[in-house]
Parts: sequence; C-alpha cells; structure tokens
Amino acid sequence: IQKRWRGYYVRKYIHNYYALKKYLEAISVNNEIVRNELQEYAEMKENEDKRKDLEKKEKEKKYQARKMHYLLSTEQIAGIYNSPFRKSPDPMELLLRKSKPLSHRRQQIKSPFAYELHDWPTCRRPPTFSTAQLLPPIGRQKPQGPFRDTAEVLRQRYKPLEPTLRVAASINSPLEKAREEMKKEEWRNRIHDNEFLPFSLYHKNEKYDPSIHRSGKYAQETYGIKHFREVQPKKWVTDK
Repeated sequence: IQKRWRGYYVRKYIHNYYALKKYLEAISVNNEIVRNELQEYAEMKENEDKRKDLEKKEKEKKYQARKMHYLLSTEQIAGIYNSPFRKSPDPMELLLRKSKPLSHRRQQIKSPFAYELHDWPTCRRPPTFSTAQLLPPIGRQKPQGPFRDTAEVLRQRYKPLEPTLRVAASINSPLEKAREEMKKEEWRNRIHDNEFLPFSLYHKNEKYDPSIHRSGKYAQETYGIKHFREVQPKKWVTDK
C-alpha cells in the first residue's frame, strides 16, 4: 500500500508528466517570441547603420564636391567630369553645379603674449574672481572597514582655524610695544627735526678760537709726539 501511495503522490505532485509537458510548451512559445523580437531588432539596427553610412558618404561626397569646385565645366572648356564623348555628364558634374565652393579660412596664429597683453585687468575691466560655490560631495557608498563618516571628516577638514595663545599673541612684548608707541608719539608731536647732540659731541669738531688777551694759541703740545727730549741750544757749551 505504501509503495502504491508513494508512486501516486510522486506522479501527481512531484514529477507530473502533463504539467511538465505544458511548461515545456510554454517555454518553446516564449523562445519563439523572443527570437522574432531579436530578429526584428537586428534588422532595424542594420537598416539604421546602413542609413548612417549612406548619410556619411553623401556628406563626404558633398564636401569633396565643394573642395573640388574648380573642376566644374565652363562655357569654353569642359571639365574632367563632363567629357564630350559621353552622352550625359557624370553625376559628379551635376553635384558640382549644385554645390558652392569651399571658402578657405585663414588660420589665425595666436601670439604667445596675446593672453598676457590683452587679458590684463584695467581700471575699466577689473579682475574677475570666481564666485561659484563649491559642489557638494559626491554621495558614494560607505567603504567597508573601520572608517569614519564622510560628513564628520569634511567637518573636521573645513573647520575654522582656532589658533593657540602662543600663535594668537603678538611677538613683541607689551613693553616694546609701549616704547614703539612713545617713539611714534614723540616723532609726531615734535616741533623741529634738528637732532639733539650732547655738548661733548657737539664741540668735538669745532676749532678753538683764541682769546684776545692771550698771545698764544691753544693747541696740543708736541712733547711725546715729535720729539722726546727738550732741546735748549743756549745752554750748549759748543755750537754742535
């Protein structure tokens, strides 16, 4: 009984022949539909590529016709595409008649100093500074690993400067700053610019003016400079 019941259960619910056959038929129909759609898409793509190639060739042919417009026939001389031995002119001849000659543009040679001479800021054209705001950071996925949040890293990177007391304080001491202020105040409030010199320095380079009551001049003695012994010729015994 168990064997027959197991066979019945397997054939009906696990390996159902009719359900499997129906499933395979549905798959074959679906495959046929997909093949037809792919075939239509391939044909459409091929036709589009052909159309683009034809447009490219036509554009190239028109460009060549404009470039070789000098080969057009005149009333006196026939061109190379309009041979008198042909019954009708070449299609290129007809295309040359329809197209316009290609204009030759002169290439402007930019001087290496053009930017330096013409783009300098003047009084009428002040320098322009970029006022565009910075773009927000790109929203990327958080990388795997023990990394901090992107917003926290950006906040730490662009936080305002908070200098320490040593950096914020002035290099000069308050005493030196006060002395400097006093010198500036004295220079600003003085009446004349004559520099004050002490008496010893002021009279150093002046010559001595002799008095009227004295016949001799005040000068440095020569003893010890020109000679080292006093000479008295009157006390000499001989005339040596």
